[in-house]
Amino acid sequence: MWVSWLMMLLSLWPVAASTARSDAKPGCQEKCGNVSVPYPFGILEKSCAMNDDFFLNCTSNDEGHPELLFGRNMRISNIELEGTVTVGIYAAFSCYNKTGIQTDFYSLWMTLAAPFMLSNTRNIFTAIGCDTSARVTNSEFTYGATCLSICTENVEMSDANPCSGSGCCQTSIPKGLKSLNYSLSTYDSYTKVSDFNLCGFAFLADRRSLKISDWPLSLTPKYGKDAYATDVVIEWVVENKTCDLAKVNTSAYACGTNAYCTYPEIDQGYRCSCNEGFEGNPYLEDGCQDKDECKVEGKKPCQEGTCENTIGNYKCRCPIGKYGDGKIGCKRVGIITIISGSAGDIYETG
Repeated sequence: MWVSWLMMLLSLWPVAASTARSDAKPGCQEKCGNVSVPYPFGILEKSCAMNDDFFLNCTSNDEGHPELLFGRNMRISNIELEGTVTVGIYAAFSCYNKTGIQTDFYSLWMTLAAPFMLSNTRNIFTAIGCDTSARVTNSEFTYGATCLSICTENVEMSDANPCSGSGCCQTSIPKGLKSLNYSLSTYDSYTKVSDFNLCGFAFLADRRSLKISDWPLSLTPKYGKDAYATDVVIEWVVENKTCDLAKVNTSAYACGTNAYCTYPEIDQGYRCSCNEGFEGNPYLEDGCQDKDECKVEGKKPCQEGTCENTIGNYKCRCPIGKYGDGKIGCKRVGIITIISGSAGDIYETG
């Protein structure tokens, strides 16, 4: 008997597995290692991406594990259909010995392709050190800033305290940046603080994941796969057009069925989102599927009554003896009671 049940379950397994929704283009690999790669991005075959800008390199690292790269060496840890890619970018540093001679130095240049730009809302530029001047510019030299961090005694790097210029300094970046260069300089070559601080660091980092406590003043550089890198959020759009212009060329328009065009605050192009009542990947032709609001975990869709899913919406049917919209609440049905046979003796009670 149990053998028959087992055979039935095994026969159902491929059906159950095939019903899982994929955000990759049909026939294309969805993951590189443990990182999901949703369309318009693609890996392995160029036809799996919307265009060359969204074709990513899934390769093997030195340990033989799959690794998803953005550009030549920026490791991707997450891709969001809302328009972000999180990558790891190395920190710049400058180090000196106790006599004031420079021992280590690394600065960073980075340039992004057309549909990508650095997120000004998620990222913050940060400098660490007690004798540290960190400069950040873009390649066109239309933006520049300097972050100065000075201290005369050891400062404990704490996530609870803001970077106010003593051991740590922070400054924002403007909207729409596609390139950055950051480097460091020093005033006294760390000779006055050499007992507790010999290196300065500078980096861009996601505000949500940055922990200042990970950057004590005693920190010194590491190299290779152990080099210090921070999570940096890159925003992306489909192409640099307004929604109205994009819709004119229907063959190139990126939004699928049950999806609409959005124009993000970065003012650099458009994105796609599923219509209300639908969910999934808006860049796939049939990627936005009806959302069953009656089965949303942890949510009670109806104030009262029974939930009934509809395409793109849902209803809340009031229980027997009540009427109205169960989404906001039901009312009792009035009952007409005849007290006597004369019309004047008819009363309505609730």
